[in-house]
Amino acid sequence: MSISLNSAQFRHLSMNTRFPFKYGIASMTSLPHVFLCVEVDFEGKIVKGISSEGLPPKWFTKNTETTFEEDLPEMITVLTTALEFSKRICAETIFDFWVQLYELQDHWAKEEKVPSLMAHLGTSLVERALIDAFCRARNKSFHQSLHENILGINLEYFYDELKDSHPSNWLPYKPLNQIIARHTVGLGDPLIGSEISIADRCDDGLPQALDEVIDKYGITHFKIKICGEIETDLPRLEAIATLLKSRIKDFKFTLDGNEQFSSVSEFRTHWEKLKENALLKSFLNDDHLLFVEQPLHRDFALNDAVLHDIAQWDLCPAMIIDESDGELSSLQRALDLGYRGTSHKNCKGVFKGIANACKIQFNREEKGGEWMISGEDLANVGPVALLNDLTVMSSLGIDHVERNGHHYFSGLSMYATDIQKKICLSHGDLYSYGKLDFPSLIIKNGLISLDSLIESGFGFGLELDEENIRQLGVSGMVSENWKS
Repeated sequence: MSISLNSAQFRHLSMNTRFPFKYGIASMTSLPHVFLCVEVDFEGKIVKGISSEGLPPKWFTKNTETTFEEDLPEMITVLTTALEFSKRICAETIFDFWVQLYELQDHWAKEEKVPSLMAHLGTSLVERALIDAFCRARNKSFHQSLHENILGINLEYFYDELKDSHPSNWLPYKPLNQIIARHTVGLGDPLIGSEISIADRCDDGLPQALDEVIDKYGITHFKIKICGEIETDLPRLEAIATLLKSRIKDFKFTLDGNEQFSSVSEFRTHWEKLKENALLKSFLNDDHLLFVEQPLHRDFALNDAVLHDIAQWDLCPAMIIDESDGELSSLQRALDLGYRGTSHKNCKGVFKGIANACKIQFNREEKGGEWMISGEDLANVGPVALLNDLTVMSSLGIDHVERNGHHYFSGLSMYATDIQKKICLSHGDLYSYGKLDFPSLIIKNGLISLDSLIESGFGFGLELDEENIRQLGVSGMVSENWKS
């Protein structure tokens, strides 16, 4: 088969959060959400595909010296550059197309000194649009395409030990039909609803404080962010621990270090101070804590010194990388240093995530022990990015995933009423109006249903006619003068 890009267009939509989402060095109150709409030529058959991504401040790069408005042009450049490279490519499979694009984008990024994590945001946006078009062209679900390997994935491209194997050798035979929602507790999120002032209270009908979220959705899994300052983290974690212990019999959580530490020894000092507290000693044990995510800043997380420091720490909690997973070789490097795994986010690459999930399963079967690929969020919202993300998580067999886009944004309220209704008709197990004026994500007993996604192509599922595309956002790329 000959695959090439026939045409493409960007659209965008500005989105405001319900209340600030504070993570690491950023506090997000708004962002531009970008859609990429493509027409792909499959040997003369033209098929449309779509992908989307929010552009959050200070995640793809963590430069404290610049503003988001100064960072945004570089984010736009990586998207448009990847699209320009894509116009040159002709390939036999979707995977081969991705390989050519990845290598062109990677070479450009190294020449221009663009961080890999940032550069391949552009690669992944094109990759997802191509996958969507392929699933539509073949009338196959993502899981079918993955299981039958008609996407043409060559795992040896990533890992020598996976030579002559296919994703179906390592990934679940059936996709998950439901997934546990792991709720984000941001650094500034209110914990008790009754303590929210009138001025700070959201009036959209969705839960805001942690206790309200637990009551509304039946959440049992959480992702708790820390800031790295013991004077702040200790009382904050005490309050969270007290709340969770009083509300939930058996809860689980992950701890997000937000790159706040420069070395394992620095994080160890912080960790041991927390564990001196009687309440936190039991809270931070293996009965509740699943893993610690990216405690070290990306500049230090994969340094040689990490190997020694982890090896010397007998009671070191299981740690994984997230922001440090910028290169195709990052997971292997992390495992060699003593980390237990990595995260998957579609913005880091679908094919890369598939290969990493296969590698983790290989380690489980060949080495035994605890190896992890987690599902993490990047303020994903529907009706495209979130549905793509859940579709991939389902096929990778990741049984709990961080979800926060539905919490910091008001459901699908930013879209036209017509597209809201169509999503509810196509994905009635995912979105419902309930008693609200707009559809919101359905979470029952802490679970998200994936049945409608399993039956669709790459999640979104709606016809890509001009009217549906128009209702998703404004034509054209985000202005470089965009202001929050």
